[in-house]
Amino acid sequence: MTRISALSALGCLLCFVNEAAQATPLEMPSPLTFQAGPLGTLNVQGVASGYAVWQDNKFAGSGNPGNKSASADISNGQVIIQKNSGLVQFYLQAGAYNVMSLGSNFVSTGTFTQNTFGALPVGYLEIAPTDNFNVQIGKLPTLIGAEYTFSYQNWNIERGLLWGQENAVNKGIQANYTMGPVTASVSWNDGFYSNRFNWVTGALTWAINKENSVFFQAGGNMGHTNFAYSSIATTPLQNNESIYDLGYTYTGENLLVTPYVQYTSVPASAVNAYSGITNGSNTSTIGAAVLADYSLTNTMSVAGRVEYIANSGNPNDGAANLTGFGPGSHAWSVTVTPTYQEGGFFARAELSYVDASMPTGFGWSGTSGVGGTQLRGMVEGGFMF
Repeated sequence: MTRISALSALGCLLCFVNEAAQATPLEMPSPLTFQAGPLGTLNVQGVASGYAVWQDNKFAGSGNPGNKSASADISNGQVIIQKNSGLVQFYLQAGAYNVMSLGSNFVSTGTFTQNTFGALPVGYLEIAPTDNFNVQIGKLPTLIGAEYTFSYQNWNIERGLLWGQENAVNKGIQANYTMGPVTASVSWNDGFYSNRFNWVTGALTWAINKENSVFFQAGGNMGHTNFAYSSIATTPLQNNESIYDLGYTYTGENLLVTPYVQYTSVPASAVNAYSGITNGSNTSTIGAAVLADYSLTNTMSVAGRVEYIANSGNPNDGAANLTGFGPGSHAWSVTVTPTYQEGGFFARAELSYVDASMPTGFGWSGTSGVGGTQLRGMVEGGFMF
């Protein structure tokens, strides 16, 4: 499986959205290759890693790691098998995983795996009649955003504030096409893993030259999905949203930078349905982020992320809480992640800080639920093959 460095390959990801080509700060070793009879040549890769986290202003409640000041668990225990040649190809990724994001509570890896995308989070069949066109069907990685679902695919261990408005894995069908410097993908899917196939997403990237590219991504619910969900992968408000991302990627010899802006909107009808009110209003978020990674040596790098996101409305006008910080809130974050990798071994540390300004009397962190900040320290380490 070909792995390309960091987010510099965002255009390739959006064009042929294939986990085999997703950008990652951690260089995957060459795959194990074997002959599988009529299936042809198959590639096998995997990752096994764990994390430990400390946080101040732990969340209220008990029973979840996010309700503790310190905890540890598995971050990835996954095996990837794929066939990436010929007319008929496939991709299977199986195992355990956890997703942690800034400013949010989190659960154990076992609970997260069971209650989100299951033991096979990504798996699809691909028909590739030419080198520049393919069609995929199954459980697909999202087209939206500059961060990906699993920690080893990202510069930072935790996902950021803007990631909370984006879906991660969806079930559906997707067509991918490239023509010279322009790449495009379009997908019909179930949005936030809702099992209701009324979402359309698309992505377009223009590689200006080998150092500079721009991208535009958009998606939304073409109807209205109005039912209860048991999976924590499906957030009902966001599953009725429209979302737009516009960004730029610079790829230098040692420096990679991706700034992007994001806008989302949820109609009043969805706010009414899921907030239990009758005077709900259209609610939106606006956010911006800059992600960067600098290679110090062949084995050491330092990544950083700075973000800002605002939730429209106020607590009295029927607006929804889309960001987790409440209507009328404004939040920012900063994250720094030094990483060491040699061969299949990697280790990294992370320090992140979130600060949210909210209407008087409201909060989001701490056991009392009125805190406005959270500091986290993390370490993650493991092996890839």
